[in-house]
Amino acid sequence: MKRFYDNVAVMENADGTWQVTLDGRPIRTVKGAHQAVPAEALARLLATEWDIESDELDPKTFVHRDMADYAIDVIAQDRPGHVTKLLGFAETDTLLYRADPDDAFHKEQHALWEPLVTTFEAREGIALTRVSGIMPRAQPRESLAALEKRLAALGPFALAAVEMLASLAASLTVALSAVEAEDEEDALALWRAACLEEEWQAEQWGRDPEAEDRRADRQRRFLKAWAFARAARAGDVGEAA
Repeated sequence: MKRFYDNVAVMENADGTWQVTLDGRPIRTVKGAHQAVPAEALARLLATEWDIESDELDPKTFVHRDMADYAIDVIAQDRPGHVTKLLGFAETDTLLYRADPDDAFHKEQHALWEPLVTTFEAREGIALTRVSGIMPRAQPRESLAALEKRLAALGPFALAAVEMLASLAASLTVALSAVEAEDEEDALALWRAACLEEEWQAEQWGRDPEAEDRRADRQRRFLKAWAFARAARAGDVGEAA
């Protein structure tokens, strides 16, 4: 698609929200709502996707725009439903499902994942069940209740980021830990932890260039979601705020 504007700017609305403008015209979401976001930092992050030097626009590069649209058009219309959806990632969390203790891979999983899980448990004030094998086991009800309250305290923009993070990592532990990460290196370390099994398999059986390209693209989107969550912190609040 050809670039159809000259100037990219951000403006503050009367209600304290922020918007990106193209040649002075505020952007709208896919469904026609004003793409108003809760923080200037988030508006500027969105603006960087539009403020490109090329005359051609690549829709695949507008990850943040799509997340903002999703937060406004979808999540804000049914926040409890998306909180419930995210709780499902706690029940099947990659970091909680380990190989059998006598499997060589179990040692690798325990060394990398256990510190992340115990830190997460301490921060959230919960206890999670580790599982050996692939058969699912329910997590403690009180832990799920605490996580539900934690997720309900997030606004729609943070929830959009957590949903992408959890989907890419197959882990709510990784997603909520990434939201707390202060720099990209910490976020990248969490992504690498989520990819431990893929990396293990690649080392054992060799690397598939197409699979590596797909993982690189997922990493790019994971870091985009982390940046989105970080920028959305100011002003994006949920039910418990």
